[in-house]
Amino acid sequence: MSVLLETPRLVLRTVGEDDLDEVLALDDDPWVMRYINGGRPVSREEVRTGALRRLRGPGFWAAVERGGGEWLGWFSLEPTGEEGTVELGYRLRRSAWGRGYATEGSRALIAKGFGELGVRRVVARTMTVNAGSRRVMEKCGLTYVRTFFEKWPEVIEGSEHGDVEYALTREEWSAKDTAAHPGG
Repeated sequence: MSVLLETPRLVLRTVGEDDLDEVLALDDDPWVMRYINGGRPVSREEVRTGALRRLRGPGFWAAVERGGGEWLGWFSLEPTGEEGTVELGYRLRRSAWGRGYATEGSRALIAKGFGELGVRRVVARTMTVNAGSRRVMEKCGLTYVRTFFEKWPEVIEGSEHGDVEYALTREEWSAKDTAAHPGG
């Protein structure tokens, strides 16, 4: 597996076939999936042919704890189809929640996107009621853009409030980075 980058506490590496059991455990956790599919159970085959196949594509990386090697989840910078724009995504197991991993991994990917990959804009979307994910987006410097309503195949509790989009441009990121680290 190739390593994309390391942070003080994380290693982000490519996703492999051997990650199937970890992805299955993640996607089968009703708390992890409550804002994705309402928390319904998924089968091994569904994960193997769907989620794992998608995660093995460009823009997705497994997140492993740097010290102990524990598989924590995944992060993504997925092309949106709009030139220079990627969508930031992350899904972490419950044991990793509230420990700053989502913010740490997201910030590292945003910096890599703007610094090395030629990204011009990062967007992120979640359900309006997903306060934890919205907080991560804000800590990473993304700002609220809009609330929108889409038709989804499944009705999820809270979906009546819609989804939100956050965004950050390279210029905004550079200005915030310069303000946070003046003179260097």
